[in-house]
Amino acid sequence: MQEKPHGVPEMGAVELPMLGEALRRGWRDMCRAPGYAIIFAGVYVVIGWFLAWLTWVTGQSYWLIFAAVGFPLVGPFAAVGLYEVSHRLSEGEPLRASEIFGVIAHQRRRQLPSISAVIIIMFLFWFFLAHMIFALFLGFSTMTNVSSSYEIYLTREGLSMLGFGTAVGAGFALLLYMITVVALPLLLDREVDFVTAMITSFQTVLAYPVPMLSWAAIVAGLTFVAMIPAFLGLFIVLPLLGHGTWHLYRQMVEAGETQEGAVAGSSRMA
Repeated sequence: MQEKPHGVPEMGAVELPMLGEALRRGWRDMCRAPGYAIIFAGVYVVIGWFLAWLTWVTGQSYWLIFAAVGFPLVGPFAAVGLYEVSHRLSEGEPLRASEIFGVIAHQRRRQLPSISAVIIIMFLFWFFLAHMIFALFLGFSTMTNVSSSYEIYLTREGLSMLGFGTAVGAGFALLLYMITVVALPLLLDREVDFVTAMITSFQTVLAYPVPMLSWAAIVAGLTFVAMIPAFLGLFIVLPLLGHGTWHLYRQMVEAGETQEGAVAGSSRMA
């Protein structure tokens, strides 16, 4: 397997036009490799169906609400295979299934399991807090079946719970986005430790808040809409965002290389 370059590359400035270009390139990759889009997105559609089924069987509908808010937290797990497909398409390499899944399997010996553990811990902690929030706001309410008596959510306590829970969930999702949006493609592209990758990602969002938070809004909005029709929209949205995030990262790297070249050229002229 080809050795990855070491260290964090010079990251260039992130501009709003890059977002549209990332989506256009992502759509192109999805159309060129629809089979992989279906495979990688299908895993998460099945997860969504399982969460809905679990809610139905247990008769506790409030878990579906918290699961819907927390569902985007696990989205990055679909990324690695989509990143590799985009990388191979951009390099003109063949899309051999054995090699693509081999790259995914190889990640277990690199830094991806460590950052995946961070994501899982955050996801589980969010579910713990969700249960606590439910108990805090509705624990002393009149005993009722929340699976059939949806009017409880329209009470003052119910609306407060939904508002507070959504705010906390959004905070978790934003933090997870900030530490992974650049870190995940960076870990696939380079040999770098996961802590450095997360710090780089966090600093990139802080340095360019308008375009990076705009990308977060696109991710959150499209993901939410995709979950409405029985999670089926994820077959389109997840591959689009996965390929698009890779191309957004590559545009940052290309911008950094251009800046380095300009600086080197100026130094030689001086």
